Amino acid sequence: MSVSVETAGPAGPAAEGADAADVAAEEAAQALRPHAEDAFAAELAALAAQDDRPRPERWLLSPWAVATYLLGGPLPDGTVITPKYVGPRRLVEVAVTTLATDRALLLLGVPGTAKTWVSEHLAAAVSGDSTLLVQGTAGTPEEAIRYGWNYAQLLAHGPSRDALVPSPVMRAMSEGMTARVEELTRIPADVQDTLITILSEKTLPIPELGQEVQAVRGFNLIATANDRDRGVNDLSSALRRRFNTVVLPLPESADAEVDIVSRRVDQMGRSLDLPAGPEGIDEIRRVVTVFRELRDGVTTDGRTKVKSPSGTLSTAEAISVVTNGLALAAHFGDGVLRPGDVAAGILGAVVRDPASDRVIWQEYLEAVVRERDGWKDFYRACREVSA
Repeated sequence: MSVSVETAGPAGPAAEGADAADVAAEEAAQALRPHAEDAFAAELAALAAQDDRPRPERWLLSPWAVATYLLGGPLPDGTVITPKYVGPRRLVEVAVTTLATDRALLLLGVPGTAKTWVSEHLAAAVSGDSTLLVQGTAGTPEEAIRYGWNYAQLLAHGPSRDALVPSPVMRAMSEGMTARVEELTRIPADVQDTLITILSEKTLPIPELGQEVQAVRGFNLIATANDRDRGVNDLSSALRRRFNTVVLPLPESADAEVDIVSRRVDQMGRSLDLPAGPEGIDEIRRVVTVFRELRDGVTTDGRTKVKSPSGTLSTAEAISVVTNGLALAAHFGDGVLRPGDVAAGILGAVVRDPASDRVIWQEYLEAVVRERDGWKDFYRACREVSA
């Protein structure tokens, strides 16, 4: 059989493909929160162009390039890769290496340690697609991990592959890509265990059809979990054995946490068209200091012990407080981040239990903030919103 191939002109499929790419790029630019592979497409392309190291099958980058994408650094051509994660390099290397094996990766840590952020960027760098996602909740059904059915097709024609609706995990298995399961410990235990066969046998049975979907090379799974939230469902020992676990710690130092908050606030501010105030770093450092002291139960100098509130006061919450403050400064102030812009956000983050947390916050204000040099304006702003 002979096959003729026509060369597409300007109005042919090639032009249509280019138009579709332009439309996709425009849609990504307008997205409130672009996917990692869209927001950092230039960096991923630069890494791919200069990456001459061995790549696992169906990986877009080598493990070295994936780690460089997450941790940042200069490339030989002068391109600077921005860090996506600020933390121990060895943790990132272990996480990337795990994905290059047949073991799934579990990112574990308290809320706000960038588990979701790292998961998304790992999937983007490895597979070029971070959207094969199952969001874990208390109501996540088994179908979200395995597969569902198009009931109109099912009733009309009975069970068939056309009636089957693949889950993100099934798609990742059949296409050799990276799937993500967020908040694994929020999912009911019996639904969690759906992953055991997938991770151990690398196959997903479809008993209704007498068939199965086998994972092709390149498939792996990243899950995130924490055990600090209420309503957590512990992982069974059988499931936990299928994962290599990497524990993401809180930032070691205040400077590291300030750097993380500054970077994320800058990224979010640009996506929201908020001006970057040059003096904002002082307020970011104050927010981080307050959160760290209340979280650790002791002041930075180690001289005064303080009570810790019921909330986690994570880095993610600090980012939220500062971003909200920046919006207040932009829309109701002069664009410069000031104590009054972050005070209400701090109060909302600290006082989760009105009975006990408010007392802890008032004691901290009077015993620590009031006596700290250079913090009088911050103290007055916090007192005003706390009254």
